[in-house]
Amino acid sequence: MRAAHRVILDTDIGTDVDDAMALSQLLGLAEVELVGITTVYGDTLLRARLARRLAGLAGREVPVHAGRRDPLSGREVWWAGHEGDLYDDLQRESIEATDAVAFLVETVVANPGEIDVVAIGPLTNVAEAIVADPRFAAAVRHLWIMGGAFTTDEPEHNLLSDTHAAEVVFASGIPMTVTGLEATRQVEIRREELGRIGGAGELGAILVAEIEQWWRFWNEEWNVPHDPVAVLTMVEPQLFEFSRPGRVEVERDGDGAGRSRFVAGEGSARIVTGLDGPTVAARIVGAI
Repeated sequence: MRAAHRVILDTDIGTDVDDAMALSQLLGLAEVELVGITTVYGDTLLRARLARRLAGLAGREVPVHAGRRDPLSGREVWWAGHEGDLYDDLQRESIEATDAVAFLVETVVANPGEIDVVAIGPLTNVAEAIVADPRFAAAVRHLWIMGGAFTTDEPEHNLLSDTHAAEVVFASGIPMTVTGLEATRQVEIRREELGRIGGAGELGAILVAEIEQWWRFWNEEWNVPHDPVAVLTMVEPQLFEFSRPGRVEVERDGDGAGRSRFVAGEGSARIVTGLDGPTVAARIVGAI
């Protein structure tokens, strides 16, 4: 039986641990067929090799395509400096020759209405795909985005990193669900969850090491699984409350660059407006 969701994951895996958690979550969901992974933002070759390694630790062969390194906005890439440090011999991980944008376009256009795109990094690859082929936007089944902050003036990292790309994506007409910071910050991963995650074989062990590395980076003992929350809106929407349809607007330039707002009314977007934090956390950990 075909999975309920055929998914391409577009990710800036390797910095915040939540991307690695989201990939692991997708690999553990029976409802999902992971068609491919595309990487975006900064050293996308390193990110692609990381994704390939994690999928391999789960015993899965998933095509991985490196994508756009530089934001369309020209904004400098933020690089924490620990990306890839926990892995030996990453250069032996093979990735696909086709770049991420070409893969997105070819796969989605060849399967109209069948592919969900889960975008959990800056939106550069998705924007480039929209521009590259006018058929792409209409062929996407649904776009699931982690990005934005809709109850404060805080610029969220993914949208701030490439406001030009965000503008293209939000004007595209693709049906989309956007999970912002006011939703994701209701969910936390703390020390008590690490034992359960660590029990998931080799993949679980490296995830625990990644989580602890992220905690040390911020001098914290917990983290917010931003990207896994966005994934869960796709597979278990009954756990969430959503706005009515509307549009997302992002300030492109100036002092307010990256600030987002949702305008209800005409539009193809909805945002997450409510969730049960402990239940969502338990579902994320369970999938991993």
